[in-house]
Amino acid sequence: MAMTATAKPSAKPVDLFSPEVVADPFGWYARLREEPLPHTGTLNLGTMMGGPDMWLATRYEDVLTVLTDPRFLTNPPADSPLADIRDGVFKAMNFPEDLIPWMANKLNTADGEDHTRLRKLVSYALTARRVNALRPRVEKITEDLLDRMAEQGKDGSPVDIVEEFCFPLPVTVICELVGIDEPDRAAWHAWGNAMATMDGPKIPPALRECIALSRELMARRRVEPKDDLVTALVQAQADDPGRVSDDEIVGILFSLVTAGHQTTTYLIGNSVLFLLEQPEQLARLKAEPALWAQAVRELQRLGPLQFTQARFPSEDVELGGVTIPRGTPVAPLLLAANTDPRKFPEPDKLVVDRLSVANEMHLSFGKGIHRCLGQHLAYQEAEVALHGLFTRFPDLALAVPRDEIPWILRPAFTRTKTLPLKLA
Repeated sequence: MAMTATAKPSAKPVDLFSPEVVADPFGWYARLREEPLPHTGTLNLGTMMGGPDMWLATRYEDVLTVLTDPRFLTNPPADSPLADIRDGVFKAMNFPEDLIPWMANKLNTADGEDHTRLRKLVSYALTARRVNALRPRVEKITEDLLDRMAEQGKDGSPVDIVEEFCFPLPVTVICELVGIDEPDRAAWHAWGNAMATMDGPKIPPALRECIALSRELMARRRVEPKDDLVTALVQAQADDPGRVSDDEIVGILFSLVTAGHQTTTYLIGNSVLFLLEQPEQLARLKAEPALWAQAVRELQRLGPLQFTQARFPSEDVELGGVTIPRGTPVAPLLLAANTDPRKFPEPDKLVVDRLSVANEMHLSFGKGIHRCLGQHLAYQEAEVALHGLFTRFPDLALAVPRDEIPWILRPAFTRTKTLPLKLA
C-alpha cells in the first residue's frame, strides 16, 4: 500500500469565494487539480462569510469518492467544533438568527434515516414516469414563451432570453409540479433573484414572505387538495403526523422551488451562449435533432454548478494520498472533476455527442444518495427549450458584442445576467 500523508492546513489556503477564483473558475480549478495532493482552501465570501480550512477534492475519482463513499456525511460529528459551520456563515453576514435554520437545504443536509424519510416523500413528484408525463406541458409552456418572444422581437428589437425564456420556463414548471399558485410566484421569483445574486438586504424579507406563503398554501391544500406535491405532503402528514412536520414541508418547498428553477435557468442561458460560440456543434444538432438529449448532458458537464456542499468523514479516510481526519470538511469541486482530462479527453471542448443518455459520467447532479432528485426534469426542460429555441429561430445571434454580456459571478455558480439576442 502506498504511503499516505496526514492532512495539514496549507500555508496559503485558496479562497473559493475570492474575486480571482470566481472570475476564472476553469483556470483556477485546473491548476488546483494538478497539485500533487488535494489542496486546502478556506471557504468564505470576502469579509462577510468565513469558515474553517477545508480540503478540496478536485480530481474526478476523488470527487466521486467524496460523493458516494458512505463514510462522507453532510454533517460533521456532533462533538466536532465545526457542528455550527453553516450557522456561522450566516451569522458572519449579520443574518437574522430566527431565519438561519431556514437557510439549510433539508434534503441535502440530512443524513441517515432523516434523509431517507424526506427523500421518499419528495420522490413522488419527480419519478421518471411523472416527469415524462409532464413533457407535453413543458412543450406547451415553451411554445407560448417562444410566441411571446417572436412578438417582442418582430421589429428587430433584441430580446433578453434570460428574463423572457430561461427563467419563466423552469419556474413555471416547478411551481406547477410542486403546487405554488400563480399569484404567489412573483414572490418566489424575488426570492430566487435575491439568492442568485447574494443580495444580503433583500434575502430576509423575501425569505419571510415565502415562509408565510408556504404555510398559507399548506392550509389551502388541506381544505382543497390538488394533484401536486404540497397536497401529497399534507396528506402524508395527516395519515401519520410523525412522518413529516410543517417546518419540514416548508423546507422541502424551498429546496425544490429554488433548486428546481435556478440551475435550469442558468443551464439554458449558458448553453445558448456556448452553442452560438461553437457553430459547428450547433450545426450538428440542427442536422441531427436526436442528439439533443446527449447534448444537454454535455452542456451540464460544463456548468453552471461549480461545487457542492462540504462532506465530513465519519472516520479517518484516505483520499488522494492524504489521510483526512475524522470530521474535517472536504469540498467536492464538481466543475474541476467534470473537466479532468483523466476522465474526459479535451475536457474544455464542447462535444455534443460526447456523453450517452445511459452513462452521462459528469458529476454536476452529484452521485450517490444525495444525487439531485430533479435531474430528469432539468434535462427534459433544457432539451425541449434549446431544441425549440433554435428550431423556431434558426438565425439566432448575439445582439451585443460578446464582451458586453454581463455575468453574475458568485461562488458556486457562473451565469449570464442578461443575454440579449436578435431572433432573426
